Amino acid sequence: MLDPVLSAVEKPPILEMRGISKSFGAVKALSDVSFTVKEGEIHALVGENGAGKSTLMKVLSGVHPHGAYEGSILFDGEERRFRDINDSEKLGIIIIHQELALIPLMSIAENIFLANAPSKFGVIDRDIRYVRTKELLAKVGLTEAPETLITNLGVGKQQLVEIAKALSKDVRLLILDEPTASLNETDSAALLELLKEFRRHGITSIMISHKLNEITEVADRITVLRDGKTVGTLDCHEGAVDEDEIVRRMVDRDLESRYPKRTPKIGDVIFEVENWSVHHPQHVHRKVVKNVSMKVRAGEVVGISGLMGAGRTEFAMSVFGKAWGRDISGTVKIHGKEVDTSNVHRAIKAGLAYVTEDRKQLGLILAEDIRKNISLAHLGGVSTGGVIDDIKEMKVAQEFRTRMRIRSHNVYQETGKLSGGNQQKVVLSKWLFTGPDILILDEPTRGIDVGAKYEIYSIINELADAGKAVIVISSEMPELIGTCDRIMVMHEGEFVGEVAGEEATQENIMRAIMRRKGN
Repeated sequence: MLDPVLSAVEKPPILEMRGISKSFGAVKALSDVSFTVKEGEIHALVGENGAGKSTLMKVLSGVHPHGAYEGSILFDGEERRFRDINDSEKLGIIIIHQELALIPLMSIAENIFLANAPSKFGVIDRDIRYVRTKELLAKVGLTEAPETLITNLGVGKQQLVEIAKALSKDVRLLILDEPTASLNETDSAALLELLKEFRRHGITSIMISHKLNEITEVADRITVLRDGKTVGTLDCHEGAVDEDEIVRRMVDRDLESRYPKRTPKIGDVIFEVENWSVHHPQHVHRKVVKNVSMKVRAGEVVGISGLMGAGRTEFAMSVFGKAWGRDISGTVKIHGKEVDTSNVHRAIKAGLAYVTEDRKQLGLILAEDIRKNISLAHLGGVSTGGVIDDIKEMKVAQEFRTRMRIRSHNVYQETGKLSGGNQQKVVLSKWLFTGPDILILDEPTRGIDVGAKYEIYSIINELADAGKAVIVISSEMPELIGTCDRIMVMHEGEFVGEVAGEEATQENIMRAIMRRKGN
């Protein structure tokens, strides 16, 4: 039996992946990758989008079964040949994907025990399920009743339900793919503390993340993949790991700054929202956005910060064609004139564009090619006499592919096969093709790597330099501080503070939120 006082780095490997190679047709996703995880550690797996992180974890969990790859997997010192995900789960290897696999209109208890419900004589024992669910929820810090519907939980709590579901399967190795991508700072911190608690109880974790500050906070070791190959492993117990060193290994180049420099050239006010109020679409008596006003100037990048549930996305979507909410009141002015944004078509015609935070569900048609996604919001721009001109559509897509540096075989490649960063560039291209004056970017770098983030930030700078008004909603305060000329702080549906970019720190942004929260 292992001495409980031994650190994670002194314990033997629970997992060894040796010489793993995996191809999809002519594309080599993994090439002779070796990866070792020690028992009881938090091991981070990092790399740019397309580096092979998720593919490696799908090999490990049996999504890509034995025979579909080259190499070997050893778990507890024995070679394993998983036929599917059920085989890996029997050994306690549980993967939680970035897109949560919960059923919204089922209860917490039903979701946790969907495939392994306790039963007597073939009938589900609801009493035992209730008691076990309460115990699991307590372990992850949730106080909700087991019968609570998933749809009534925020994203942070849904993530914890997924972890409780993993615990119900006697997890020994927990794989988390971008676990904090959809969480705000508070929920992210709570999840990281939970992983540390699991480590104290001997549970091993593999964490895939693009948030390097979180990685360096919790990881015992960090393995870097690049272009489907292992670059190396950094041991965090041998001294503090520098984020810049991780970036250099990931992208094989130095990024002089995580955020490209820009000299603002700010002009006149071109976008105004006055006395804007929005009610919840189902709970009609609940006001989500409360009489807010804001102005944005030409060439200005304005950030909106706030805790999850502050009303940031609801505000943005309601302004963009009243795409969310009901009983919406207030006025929108562009270039000093009141405009009609009562539906999405009219909002686009007025010069507005909104890049959603959920590119996979709301921003793109993943089964369609790049060409069709880019033209989707402005079909008139690629039509002649009301009929789409295939040649014109192809030329427009090719221009944006070049301009936005979209990495793909050609404009006919299926959008769902692109990396997250390149998908985001396609979404941006779609809205830029409408010729907007005002762009609202909701979580523009969610789930993409540092190299792709830098490119997105560069595009934001180019838009501002071209005289556009840019609004950036982000849960990552360093991102807002690094890219915005001004940051507005939102709390419970109201703007409660404003900070100039050069004066912005995480502390004074949080101070504005907490000061109002305490009132």
